[in-house]
Amino acid sequence: MSVTRREFVSTAALGLMSTTAASAMAADGALLKGQTSSTQVGKAASANIIVCAGNGYAYLERAHHYLLQGGDTLDAAIEVVRGPEDDPEDDSVGLGGLPNEEGVVELDASCMHGPTRRAGAVGGVRNIRNVAALAREVMNHTGHVMLIGEGAERFAVARGFKRENLLTDETRKVWLLWKESHADWWGPGLADPSWRKRLRASSLDAAQSEQLSRLVAIAEGLQIAPERRMAAIEKVLFPPTGTIHCSVLNQKGEMSGVTTTSGLAWKLPGRLGDSPIIGAGCYTDQDVGSAGATGSGEENIKVNGAHTIVELMRKGASPMEAGMETLKRIVRNYNGDMDRIRYLDMTYYILRKDGAYAGVSMWTGYEPNRPHLIAVHDGKLRAEKTVSLFEGVSEEWPPVVATSKQQI
Repeated sequence: MSVTRREFVSTAALGLMSTTAASAMAADGALLKGQTSSTQVGKAASANIIVCAGNGYAYLERAHHYLLQGGDTLDAAIEVVRGPEDDPEDDSVGLGGLPNEEGVVELDASCMHGPTRRAGAVGGVRNIRNVAALAREVMNHTGHVMLIGEGAERFAVARGFKRENLLTDETRKVWLLWKESHADWWGPGLADPSWRKRLRASSLDAAQSEQLSRLVAIAEGLQIAPERRMAAIEKVLFPPTGTIHCSVLNQKGEMSGVTTTSGLAWKLPGRLGDSPIIGAGCYTDQDVGSAGATGSGEENIKVNGAHTIVELMRKGASPMEAGMETLKRIVRNYNGDMDRIRYLDMTYYILRKDGAYAGVSMWTGYEPNRPHLIAVHDGKLRAEKTVSLFEGVSEEWPPVVATSKQQI
C-alpha cells in the first residue's frame, strides 16, 4: 500500500473529510477573519503581549487579563498552554494526546523564566497531564533543570499532581486502528543517505483503495464515530506531531516562555523531540527575547532553533530575520535538496523584548486552506498567518506508507 497525504485528502474515493477535520478548518477560518496581516512587521500595541501557536488562541484572553493584574509572565504562559493540555479533544498535548507505539501517552515540556533566569523541563512523562506546570515545579523546587520518565512522575506526585490515565477512549481507538494497519515506517529517516527507500509509486490504484476501505471497516468495528473515521485514518497513515509554544512579555519588560507536547504520534517509547530541550523547542533571554517552535522536532534540535533565533536577535536581527535565518539553516542541513525539504515543516514563534514579534514557517501550511497561524494578544486578540520561507504546503513524512508485508 502506498498513498500520499495530499491524495488521501483530495481523493473522492474516500468521500468528505470528517466533521472533526472540517470543524478544525472552520475554526482556522474564523481566526483568519480577525487577522490584520501576516507577521512581517509585527509590533505590539501595548507593553503586555502574548504570542503563541494557533491552538492557544482560545486561552489568550484570560492570560492577558492575568498580566493586566500584575501576574508573572511564566504563570501567564502556563495558563495559556494549560487550556490545550486539559482539553481531551486536543490530541496534540496533555489529556487525550496521541500515544506512543505501545499505546502509552508520553508528554514533554520546558519553560524559562526571564526575570530569574531559570529553566525547568520534563520528558517522557506518563500519567501526568499538566507537564508545563510540572516543568515549572522542577525549576522552582529542585536544583535540576530536567527530569524524565518515572522519576519525573514520582516528583509530580510528591508535588501534588494527580496520576491519571491520559489515553482517552477516542485516542485509544485511533491507536488500535494504527495497530491494525500494520504500518511500519520508522526508518530510514530523511537525514539517512538511504532515505529514498521510503519512496513508492503514489497513485491511488485499486489495491490502495482496497486497503483504505479495509481501514474504514476496521474503524467501524472499533466504533469510531462515522464523522471521525476519515480524520482517524489520516492520523494512522500520516502520524502527526502536536505542540504548543507560548512567549510572554509584560509592562515591566519581564519575559518568559513555555513549550508543551505529546510528541510524535506512535513514536518509539522514550523518544524526545525538541520541546523539552532548552534552546531547541523553547528559549528565553531576559535581555533579548523569547522563541519557541512547533513542527519537526528532530530537525529543530539539530539547529538549536529557539536559542539560535534569540542569539541572532542579540546581534541585531529582527524577529523576522532571525526566524528566517534559522529556517535556512535547516534547509542548509539538506544542502537545499527540495526533494527532501518538501517533507519538512517548522514554525517559529518569536517575541523580542521591545514588543516586536514574528511567526515564520518553512511552508505556508500543511494543507492549502489551512495556513500556519500565530495567535497574538497585546490588548487586541487576533490570529495572523505566518510568513513562510517557501510558498505552498508541505508533504507528510513518510511520503508513503509501507505495510509490514513490504520490504523497505
